[in-house]
Amino acid sequence: MLLAIDVGNSETVLGLFDSDDLLEHWRVGTDIRRTADEWAVVLRGLIDGSSLNGPGQVEGISMCCSVPSVQHEMRDMFRRHFGDLPAVIVEPGVKTGVPIRMDNPKEVGSDRIINALAAGHLYGGPSVVVDFGTATTFDAVSSKGEYVGGAIAPGIDISVDALSRRGAQLHMVEIVKPRAAIAKNTTEALRSGIVFGFAGQVDGIVDRMVAELTDDPDEVTVVATGGLAGTVVDECETVDVHEPWLTLTGLRLVFERNVG
Repeated sequence: MLLAIDVGNSETVLGLFDSDDLLEHWRVGTDIRRTADEWAVVLRGLIDGSSLNGPGQVEGISMCCSVPSVQHEMRDMFRRHFGDLPAVIVEPGVKTGVPIRMDNPKEVGSDRIINALAAGHLYGGPSVVVDFGTATTFDAVSSKGEYVGGAIAPGIDISVDALSRRGAQLHMVEIVKPRAAIAKNTTEALRSGIVFGFAGQVDGIVDRMVAELTDDPDEVTVVATGGLAGTVVDECETVDVHEPWLTLTGLRLVFERNVG
């Protein structure tokens, strides 16, 4: 089995693949203070506690990471605790098969390239990937499978936190679908502004990207992913498909291209 690890700024998503099938998945907080040994305890605990047969069944590891300090600890953890397994860390020099048409390709987050790879593999091109994480990122993939650019906006949690900190009479609320756009109390008003506001933002940016990608909007597949996608995706008119494990799928593809 392959262990795929997507380290984000706020959360780390892990999954176990048997060939193309995702058998198990977990989501843990990304803690920059966690050491290599602590990461090893977390991984072994999750795998041992699953319905599968323990860490001996893991035959390889594939990881992308948005946090340099965590990547350093992960690299050390792979070497010391899983040294007998082939491990692929997505970074410059690793074969992804995705041409990057950017001014500086090295500044593009590895998770965004992995998402582009997975979207192209699953749905072909052109496509747009909307990833709802700490930031909401928009990534455009050409009909040739090229990563041609994107956009970055503040994420849902960042926006909610900023509102609660800067608004004297506003407070943190659970983000769920509001009952109506015209709210009757502050809690519902916050939910309406956040959910419908982010949905409108997504549709506006996606429409502009699609127009730049092709003359025929029907050619473009818009894929939503990320831990917060489920909060907003049903209110987005432009999203075609919700793929919660898009990045994990991309990590599986990268491992296959580099290890076999």
